[in-house]
Amino acid sequence: MRSYPVACACLILGLLAAGTWSPASCAAAENEGDTGTLKLGWASADITPDRPVVITGGSAARVSEGVADHIYATALALESTGNNGTSETVIMVSLDLVGVTDILYGRVQDLVRKETPEVAADKIILNATHTHTAPDQGTAPDLVKMHSLHGINVPVAWAKWGIDLGVMSAQEYVEFAAERIANAIGRAWKARKPGGISFGLSYATTGRNRLIAYYDGTSEMYGNANTPNFSHVEGYEDHSLGLLYTWDVKGNLTGVVINLATPSQVAYGSQISADFWHATRNELRRRLGEEIFILPQVSAAGDQSPKLMVDERAEKRMEKLTGRTQMQQIGIRISDGVTSILPFMKANIDRSPVLKHRVEQVELNRRVITEKDLTTRRSTFHNKTAESVQETFDRLLAEYKTKVKQFEEHPELKSKPRWFVSITGTHWLLARAWRTLERYELQKTVSTFPVEVHVVRIGDMAIATNPFELYLDYGSQIKARSKAVQTFVVELASPGGGGYLPTQRSVQGGAYGAIPQSTLIGPEGGRVLVNRTLELIESLWDQE
Repeated sequence: MRSYPVACACLILGLLAAGTWSPASCAAAENEGDTGTLKLGWASADITPDRPVVITGGSAARVSEGVADHIYATALALESTGNNGTSETVIMVSLDLVGVTDILYGRVQDLVRKETPEVAADKIILNATHTHTAPDQGTAPDLVKMHSLHGINVPVAWAKWGIDLGVMSAQEYVEFAAERIANAIGRAWKARKPGGISFGLSYATTGRNRLIAYYDGTSEMYGNANTPNFSHVEGYEDHSLGLLYTWDVKGNLTGVVINLATPSQVAYGSQISADFWHATRNELRRRLGEEIFILPQVSAAGDQSPKLMVDERAEKRMEKLTGRTQMQQIGIRISDGVTSILPFMKANIDRSPVLKHRVEQVELNRRVITEKDLTTRRSTFHNKTAESVQETFDRLLAEYKTKVKQFEEHPELKSKPRWFVSITGTHWLLARAWRTLERYELQKTVSTFPVEVHVVRIGDMAIATNPFELYLDYGSQIKARSKAVQTFVVELASPGGGGYLPTQRSVQGGAYGAIPQSTLIGPEGGRVLVNRTLELIESLWDQE
């Protein structure tokens, strides 16, 4: 048997001839027991609905009025088989949706078990780009109880919005989308071939912290900065691009995973859209080829968005000067970040990286709802009336019942354009108040909330998921303390439903994402999530 130096020298000569040598190749050869032949497979599926749906991502329903651009599911299957025959797999799927609901995640898993049984369902990671111009795929069985208790008759399929909107329901869209997502997963799995990966760090200014802090100690989401009371932008801003490139055996680029701390929220209207990811895909494919796959991930970005809070007028002027929309501008910035380090990535392809994957249910303490939280009169981002939670519920319940009665007695009102906005907006706020009151009672017997966390090691990099709109500080803590050389934090990953996870300073400021109605978990739970995520990442290196 050859000694390691001789074997590595031969390997280097061979890789130099192929133009794909990297120092990681020797490191991989040295730890053959931990590495194996890497296979990669890509696929995508169009998940644009074929008829009108409810668009979600706001405080009232919007019914789709056409398609600005199509939305997609993009899947990357990774498999590594070691010399001893054991293999590790993980399949990452990005969705142009506002989030990943339990019902969608479960349905995708069921279909994969049926159609591609060789893929373990717990190896699938779904994440959303958090676009606010995509179909609703969430149901609200808890609101059925609220309706029943107050004598309200609403079909179960429409419990979330409080009235039948007469279009494709969330349940119907889940069936429509899940079939296509599962099919993409199966095709990505079957398409896997030997290849390699490289990962790197670049930058693109795509989002800004959206919380405005004032001298009086308060903060507000999308607050007014053009006032003498404006003190500072509340939190950190993250402009990094985490990039994972995939290559075939000939060294041709096949796809890019792009991890950035910006939800896709430039657009907000009544047309289906992938938001700035549509412009990004177009620009990258123009530069790199039409066959390139693009898989977006949103890093911790609960307090960051594409909306500029300080330089907005200057940005608008630049859009006019360049002739580019904000979405096009973001697409160019991301593409510049991807292509600027591409030559270095091609020179550092790892064809046998360590691949490890763990998934765990992590129990987090629920945010405690105090009696003061329920009784203090305050206004919120969506409800400008200063009142207690109970007062809000009582007022909105009466308003909602009145509106239901109006539509029952005068069904012709539904013929008016966007007739549903007022009633669904009232019901949305009513549901928030109801859930806050219910949580106050629930916490007396149930103090924790389970969340699913995935951690993946690919060579010297790691990927860590969570289901929240996670504030940037927590993402920074994970990335700074991680065992990995580079760590991708992925929020809004399967299954979703965690809500915002704010920092203590944001709770003190009282901004929208930090109030009890917006959060299931508080800052204490955020620290537990960070520490347990870091322990799981560390475990991927334990055998070394």
